[in-house]
Amino acid sequence: MADYNKPIPVPDPFVNGPYWAGAKEGKLMLPRCTTCNHTHFYPRLLCPICGSRTIVWEQASGEGYLHTFAVQHRAFGAWGEETPFVTAYIDLKEGDRVFTVLRGVDPNQPEEIFKKIGSLCRVEFEEANDEVSIPYWRVVE
Repeated sequence: MADYNKPIPVPDPFVNGPYWAGAKEGKLMLPRCTTCNHTHFYPRLLCPICGSRTIVWEQASGEGYLHTFAVQHRAFGAWGEETPFVTAYIDLKEGDRVFTVLRGVDPNQPEEIFKKIGSLCRVEFEEANDEVSIPYWRVVE
C-alpha cells in the first residue's frame, strides 16, 4: 500500500457502507430505489427522486462519460501538494453524475482535456488504508 496522505472518509454502515465495501473490492456500488427505479449518487437513506426508503445496492458498470472538468491550482492540506490537478464530473452509464479527480490527463494542457469531453471514462481505486479504497476516474484511450 502506498502512503496515502489525503483525507480518508469514515464509512457509515447505515448510509454508505456498501459503497465503501465495494470500493475496497474494486467495484463501484450504487444505490437504486426499488420504488421509482432511479439509481443515484451520492449514497443516502432516501431516494432523491421519490423520497422512498426502499434502497438496494447494485454493482455499477464503473463506466461513464466526461461531462466537464476544471484545473485546480489551489488546494488545502495534502491536495495542495498535488496542484495543479484536474477535477471532473462523470456522467455514469447508470444515469447519475459523480464528482471526482480525473487521472491520466495533463493539467497543464486543458485544451487537450477539453477535446476529451464526452469520452468514455472508467473508475479505478486507490487503497487509502486497510479499510478504505478511494475511487478516481480515468479517460479510456
